[in-house]
Amino acid sequence: LALNPWDVVLCISGTIISCENAIVVVVIFYTPAFRAPMFLLIGSLATADLLAGLGLILHFAFVYFVSSEAVSLLTVGLLVTSFTASVCSLLTITIDRYLSLYNALTYYSERTVTRTYIMLILTWGASICYGLLPVMGWNCLKEPSACSVIRPLSKNHLVILSVSFFMVFAVMLQLYVQICRIVCRHAHQIAVQRHFLASSHYVTTRKGIATLAVILGTFASCWLPFAVYGLLGDDSYPALYTYATLLPATYNSMINPVIYAFRNQEIQKVLWAVCCSCFSSSLPFRSRSPSDV
Repeated sequence: LALNPWDVVLCISGTIISCENAIVVVVIFYTPAFRAPMFLLIGSLATADLLAGLGLILHFAFVYFVSSEAVSLLTVGLLVTSFTASVCSLLTITIDRYLSLYNALTYYSERTVTRTYIMLILTWGASICYGLLPVMGWNCLKEPSACSVIRPLSKNHLVILSVSFFMVFAVMLQLYVQICRIVCRHAHQIAVQRHFLASSHYVTTRKGIATLAVILGTFASCWLPFAVYGLLGDDSYPALYTYATLLPATYNSMINPVIYAFRNQEIQKVLWAVCCSCFSSSLPFRSRSPSDV
């Protein structure tokens, strides 16, 4: 096959995604202090994005070196599983942040740990089921007219994935609106109790809302174009449209480590310790709420 520049860009993106998220996975896995629920959820997100990056690399390698229907189904299944797990992990992190603020007094309990494992099981269980559908026969290899903008996914399969994304986005939007309200209320209460100036309360509230807006805005700008195109497009549309909407979606997996991991002070401490060759698993950590991450 003639080398497609878009495939090269996707492969490069997959390499960057894999390297970034591999660092996060290794740091969380090998640091005993990172066993709190919020770090488990960040680890789940990093694992999903790592698999997405590897899937993009394997897709490029298999398309140009080992082209076959079976391999195509496996790579597409891996990509569907990993990207679905990534989006669902973002939802679980949002839920965890909301509950850490709404139930602040009972958040650090065994029930939180149990809830976290249940969310992880549901996230990866649903993602694996979505990814197995093409392998189990729900594909368009025998009926090309039923193909979606991504072969060999069927149009109905991609519509379900797109609708699922809109549902996840709607829930995240609602939760972040509630988080903003709680943050504003807490900031006002603290300002009243400590006799802060109104300007100080305004700056603190604005900073918190701006952070949440960046998180949700990044997620929406990366995934909405592809989700909309997945609903409206079909196999007859030019491949250029698919690449132009799919590439921003992959950038979400590239940005996630920056937003959810590298901004965390505990993870920063470990990374600096590793860079200075003085890593110790007994480094002191300050317990933080997910709302601080």
